[in-house]
Amino acid sequence: MTPSATKEVKSLKKRSTKAEHGTSVDTAFQRVRDLIVHGNLAPGSWIVEGDLCEHLNMSRTPVRGALYLLQREGYILEYRNGSKSRMIVAPLTKEDANELYPIIGRIEGLSGRRAAALPQSDRDELAVRLKQINEKLDKIARDRTYNGPDIFDLDHEFHRVLVKAGSGPRLTTLHRAIEPQTERYWRLYASSIINELHVSVSEHEEIIAAVLEGDPDRLERALCVNWENGCKRLAHVIDLFGERGSW
Repeated sequence: MTPSATKEVKSLKKRSTKAEHGTSVDTAFQRVRDLIVHGNLAPGSWIVEGDLCEHLNMSRTPVRGALYLLQREGYILEYRNGSKSRMIVAPLTKEDANELYPIIGRIEGLSGRRAAALPQSDRDELAVRLKQINEKLDKIARDRTYNGPDIFDLDHEFHRVLVKAGSGPRLTTLHRAIEPQTERYWRLYASSIINELHVSVSEHEEIIAAVLEGDPDRLERALCVNWENGCKRLAHVIDLFGERGSW
């Protein structure tokens, strides 16, 4: 093998190693984030890197890279004591929710404006799908029956269907980055808002009406209001049951 060929082979191996490392960090990030979002790593709990590596069956390097990314996105907080530092899963607090909910409301509002510009036939089809989901939520609200994941999953689907219809790649990326952070609140507190579920159903009806009308201002406003009011409902529940992980 010539010297130039040998050099090229080494370069390819180096790039391949970097690519594999990047993939490992991404995988670790997704898996640890899922543990946090689903409550398997509880709000306020300490992050023990060694235990996490063992659970994920991964080395420290990608896990450490994932923890850095999770800290940057607000899922993990670092506490320093002199030369030592420890990481904890970010608590669920009213202050944090008051920042997150308006952000995702604005992102979905922009998606809504794009959805309102779709052809009438596409908007009609979208409205039918949204109505089907909202009718299931309405049934839960009227019957006062609750099955843990149902409220969360249905509301989640309602918003995702609309976002998918109106988002390009950039809005989709922004939404995917923020949504799991709000999902943490929903999964923990959803069972406590059944008495207010009918209000959310009414707000969804306004969203559907705006879709059918094709009014971008009305649709954006309806989506923002739904998230802003959802934040107020959440704040009331947090007042009753306390912030998780902030003690």
